[in-house]
Amino acid sequence: NERMAESRLTASQQAAYWEKTKRLMLVILAAWFFFSFVIHFWAPQLNQIRIIGFPLGYYIAAQGSLIAFVLMCVWNAKAQDRIDHEFGVQDE
Repeated sequence: NERMAESRLTASQQAAYWEKTKRLMLVILAAWFFFSFVIHFWAPQLNQIRIIGFPLGYYIAAQGSLIAFVLMCVWNAKAQDRIDHEFGVQDE
């Protein structure tokens, strides 16, 4: 149980664990914001470029963002797993 494993950590280890987890969360949220809003902001300008008859903004907004979200989910899971292993609170 992660809660039981976490209780075996000292207060300084718990603080370090949550600091790393918080930092990861903020990086993931920043990437999510970038792929959700910033990329789409430039989509109209990118629509002037065409690939196989479709506007580039379409590929980036409709396809690229979805791929980025899936990759961010995988990245988050692997990075959090590394943090959990580092502190010995991983699931068995």
